[in-house]
Amino acid sequence: MRGVYTSINEIRRRVYTEIARMAYESDDYAKTMEGLPYQILPGERASYRDSIFLERAIVGERLRLAMGMPVRTAAADKPISEGIEKCSTEEQYYEPPLINIIKFACHACPEKQIVVTEGCQGCLAHPCTQVCPKDAIHIINGRSVIDQEKCIKCGRCQEACPYNAIIKQERPCAKACGVNAIHSDENGCAEINYDKCVSCGMCLVNCPFGAIADKAQIFQVIQAIKKGEKVYAAVAPAFVGQFGPKVTPEKLRAAMKALGFANVIEVAVGADLCATQEAIDFLDHVPEKIPFMATSCCPAWSMMAKQEFPEYKECISMALTPMVLTGRMIKKRHPEAKIVFIGPCAAKKLEARRRSVRSDIDYVLTFEEMMGLFNAKNIDLESIEAEEALSKASTDGRNFAVSGGVAKAVVNSMKKLEPTCDIKVASAQGLAECKKMMMMAKAGKYNGYLLEGMACPGGCVAGAGTMQPIAKSAASVGIYAKKAPVELCCDTPYLEDLDDILEEDGL
Repeated sequence: MRGVYTSINEIRRRVYTEIARMAYESDDYAKTMEGLPYQILPGERASYRDSIFLERAIVGERLRLAMGMPVRTAAADKPISEGIEKCSTEEQYYEPPLINIIKFACHACPEKQIVVTEGCQGCLAHPCTQVCPKDAIHIINGRSVIDQEKCIKCGRCQEACPYNAIIKQERPCAKACGVNAIHSDENGCAEINYDKCVSCGMCLVNCPFGAIADKAQIFQVIQAIKKGEKVYAAVAPAFVGQFGPKVTPEKLRAAMKALGFANVIEVAVGADLCATQEAIDFLDHVPEKIPFMATSCCPAWSMMAKQEFPEYKECISMALTPMVLTGRMIKKRHPEAKIVFIGPCAAKKLEARRRSVRSDIDYVLTFEEMMGLFNAKNIDLESIEAEEALSKASTDGRNFAVSGGVAKAVVNSMKKLEPTCDIKVASAQGLAECKKMMMMAKAGKYNGYLLEGMACPGGCVAGAGTMQPIAKSAASVGIYAKKAPVELCCDTPYLEDLDDILEEDGL
């Protein structure tokens, strides 16, 4: 469904907009929140499901999640605003877990099954029966029928059918989960194993019933701005084109300052610092101290690698991520600042909760959530008067947003430090492929390599919080990156900030 604007996108964005509008305009948050399901879904007839009451109940839970509040079951007998007083301070962070399933919105899809469709022609050859290793397919009334109790889902019948009349059906959320963290509960509804989940968000953007949602901090960010805090926006390089084809970086900066942000900084600057530090670490440690080194900027990927392959956790780069480096640079100059990371990634919300990161990043919003703020204040991004450009960063730093860009930036940094070095690279996108890459590394196939892992297929431009097709985003970032005002260079002035930051951190 990625890149297709559906009713699920529409509802999600309306929820974000109404939460933002409530934060800006209301003086009775509980009362306002109780009325929001009726504003989002007016009238008496259902638009998407069998019942308008069910639709509003689901929207109610989405509103709670957008406020950072816990999701509830259908047995809840309290108002949807229950617990809202805890959200009414800018210091309140969301209550874990980050990714949640609204059980009464779940369709209870089958986990995995092989199905004979109406396309079966009842052919004479019946190759499906011949290739089945478990004798699970029989001909009944001239058509193939699969005994699901015997079927082992090997897919051989599917491959053998000359009419493509046999298909494999999988629960979309589970299929999208690269760490196999989704299974069924006692009622057949999807359930997340949080011991495995790394909060990449791929399940929530692949559920066609809109039953999965993550928590947000829209309300808390607005509260901080309203209270007069100096709130700085650190914008990830995947932002290009997210807010419309005519919305230039200069217009985006002007629009964000119109919302009350003190300033806007491009996280690509932090990406430059990250690339340089990973280049230094690689040259110092591989292969003498560790067999290979993996990049660290994708939190879902690095978390998966450390969970699934704990014996190789020292091979995951210890370099701070671009988000954290950018946040620390801002707070070094403005200690009183509040930092909002704005990007495509759900997992960054989880990263920001880490004890070592909380002092650097105060809030995380996705691009989609950020759009809710613009909509709530009726800001016309296309017609707003542009301000000066965002902060200076390199082509390599901006290309962190696309698959392959991180490794390329690190290799380019290494070649500037040691021109004769010859670095081998392996990369993977999507957690299932990342896991395969780590298994190959464990087997010794990637000794001496730099490994780049991206949890989202396509890189950061494919994150759960993006608003435009992945290929279009990748192309937009590529064009923007080529316009970078500086070249990544290991002696550029802002690398002094990296030395200071790492020294303060004892690294």
